[in-house]
Amino acid sequence: MLIAFNKPYGVLCQFTDNSSPPRRTLAGFGLPPDVYAAGRLDFDSEGLLLLTDDGTLAHKLTDPRHKQPKTYWVQVEGEPSDEQLAALRTGIELNDGRTLPAHARRMEAPALWPRDPPVRFRKTVADAWLELTIREGRNRQVRRMTAAVGLPTLRLVRKSIGPYQLDGLGPGAWHHA
Repeated sequence: MLIAFNKPYGVLCQFTDNSSPPRRTLAGFGLPPDVYAAGRLDFDSEGLLLLTDDGTLAHKLTDPRHKQPKTYWVQVEGEPSDEQLAALRTGIELNDGRTLPAHARRMEAPALWPRDPPVRFRKTVADAWLELTIREGRNRQVRRMTAAVGLPTLRLVRKSIGPYQLDGLGPGAWHHA
């Protein structure tokens, strides 16, 4: 079984949380029993999360050797220059090594659901949207890449993993993929 889930902002990619106070988890969304997240999506990121009860499929979706492309819509602080986009496209040197080249392009703001809480708006600071596709999955990689080129991430929404798409799912909604 494979489930496509639109993980809302502020939800952990696990079913339990022992922190105090407890944070929201996947347990509150009526997902089928015995599924688990195939990969991760940060607490402060949103969008497509795949869940499965099949260990072989989970491995295929998450193992770096399979290099499943993951596409994100990224709202960044600042106006991306050609040089910043070129740096993302050639790979960024991070503290854990150089990233693989990414597909990076400017895009119009996507039609998304409101985020709760909303992204802080500042009249004096421009923002822009990028579509960024990577083929690896390091911890907070997209945020670290955009920050490294001087474009801090304000909002991060995963649109797709390999052939699987968000497909208009609202936050907290899921379907069999």
